[in-house]
Amino acid sequence: MTETELKNFHGKNGQPAYVAVSGVIYDVSASPMWQDGNHVDQHQAGSDLTEALKSAPHVRSLIERFPVVGQLSKEELPKKRKSCTTFGIFAAIAIVLIIGWLFLF
Repeated sequence: MTETELKNFHGKNGQPAYVAVSGVIYDVSASPMWQDGNHVDQHQAGSDLTEALKSAPHVRSLIERFPVVGQLSKEELPKKRKSCTTFGIFAAIAIVLIIGWLFLF
């Protein structure tokens, strides 16, 4: 699951509450500490909490008690389409004109 997809699991309006920590996605929906996808007004479900957990007052093993629902994957960037540049168009026209000129003479 990508970070963009993870954002859909924000714990509001009946959606499950998922959080990611070190690439692992946990379902925290059943926890009373994650009501409406919010944890003590500091953290929102649907996000990567890896950095936030480093300064949390509880140990990492607490989050690891929740069910694992997936792995966080890197976002796939849209592939750039190669486009014709102005230079490329003029270069192609120039080549055609030169070849045409050579055949005429």
